[in-house]
Amino acid sequence: MDFLIINDGFNILSTLIFLPLVGALLLLFISNDTTAKNLALITTLLTAVISLPLYFGFDITTAKYQFGEHYSWIPSLNIHYTLGIDGISLLLVLMTTFLMPLCVLGSWKYIQKRVKEFMICLLIMETSMLGVFMALDFVLFYVLWEAMLIPMYLLIAVWGGPRKTYASIKFFLYTLAGSVMLLVAIISLFLVNDYSFSIPQMMGQDYSFTFQVWVFLAFFLAFAIKVPMFPFHTWLPAAHVEAPTAGSVVLASVLLKMGTYGFLRFCLPITPDATIYFMPYVLWLSIAGILYGGFTALAQTDMKKLVAYSSVGHMGFVTLGIFVLNDMGIKGAIIQMINHGVTTGALFLCVGMIYERTHSRELSKATGLGRYMPIFVTFLAFFSLSSLAFPGTNSFVGEFLILVGGFHHDKILTAFAIPGAMLAAAYMLRMLQKVVWGGTSNPDQSYLMDLSAREIVCLAPLLLFVFWIGLAPEPFMCVMDTSVAHLIDQMNVAQSTPVNVAEILFPKM
Repeated sequence: MDFLIINDGFNILSTLIFLPLVGALLLLFISNDTTAKNLALITTLLTAVISLPLYFGFDITTAKYQFGEHYSWIPSLNIHYTLGIDGISLLLVLMTTFLMPLCVLGSWKYIQKRVKEFMICLLIMETSMLGVFMALDFVLFYVLWEAMLIPMYLLIAVWGGPRKTYASIKFFLYTLAGSVMLLVAIISLFLVNDYSFSIPQMMGQDYSFTFQVWVFLAFFLAFAIKVPMFPFHTWLPAAHVEAPTAGSVVLASVLLKMGTYGFLRFCLPITPDATIYFMPYVLWLSIAGILYGGFTALAQTDMKKLVAYSSVGHMGFVTLGIFVLNDMGIKGAIIQMINHGVTTGALFLCVGMIYERTHSRELSKATGLGRYMPIFVTFLAFFSLSSLAFPGTNSFVGEFLILVGGFHHDKILTAFAIPGAMLAAAYMLRMLQKVVWGGTSNPDQSYLMDLSAREIVCLAPLLLFVFWIGLAPEPFMCVMDTSVAHLIDQMNVAQSTPVNVAEILFPKM
């Protein structure tokens, strides 16, 4: 247990995991919709407040997992309840607790039916997502990874749009297929690690290259579907478009990051040789995702589809940063995971606010809002500038570091990502121009009301982080330095021996 700093006092990680679950259980006994919303908001706010000591008490000088908890769960199978966070998972935990109250606020008037059940699904989702970022035992990790499937499926299937059945089933089947591959990798590692499910114990081991190839491919399919990487992305636009606003925010801001977190936590340190071998292929898939997401977003007239396809491009930048396997690229990828959660979550909230007023997500129905909704278009303008990585906003910091790391690895390959940044400017500015000014024959928007105090409270914290990370990113960067350096050290043990992978994948009979 030398990898874990055990928490001797208050078990803050378990509290964060189970507090939303307790709130969900209490909601079962409530029949009033307003009371249900208030309880969900109080629960998520309390969870966010309790998570703050994680940042202020975090020791940035060690790569060990901190705030650790370790209890025997199923001794006969060597399964333990082990929790801990490092500099890679800390920011993801804080982002999750920070966004969930905003999801509740954003759904305050949007959800009119079965409000209690909707809030229960959100709270169960929070428990599952936080647990994934904290779990250090593979069985615990897998249980929590799978636990988020059902509430997310219900959010889409029950409260989604006209094609909610198609979107929810497609989401479930894709992610379940990835989960099966993840389970195969976990069982394989369990068998070669003295029947242990300890995640840190599996890192840095001297596995054969053949074993690493198969485990890497299983991990890669599971996490690439979750990100989702091109060409495994086809479930994402449908899920985003049909999901309610809060579901889209959770999906874009947190669930997609579970895939990139899996690459960082498992693929790089557990299968370093295979990671290095497959790195060029993953990088070119990332470039393909960046360009595909940009071109497809540029063609959209539905604002929610536009933001959904932009996620494919933005997450392509994240996987590009991860798999260049250097300090700048990985740090840029981690900070960009946070940036994407903040900015894309805010854009989905903005689209939801438009939909509540016009009952349409078509750009043609939302043109010329600047005259009647100046507060709204001000928020939308700043979030759009962040999405296209304008200097001074949060996304610029992440993309800059990713491109620096990419050019350090391969100048020609990274040059193909530049058009992706240009496409982001094209589709975001096109949307912004139409919404703010429109043309000479805008629809009558005089009946629309500007943002309410609740909606301003919902968007203002996200705007704060857009400029805080953009202008002063050091408080966010410093917590990951030691953990990223340790991750790269684990990668450096890889043996770059030439092999014929085709013979491994397709052995001669």
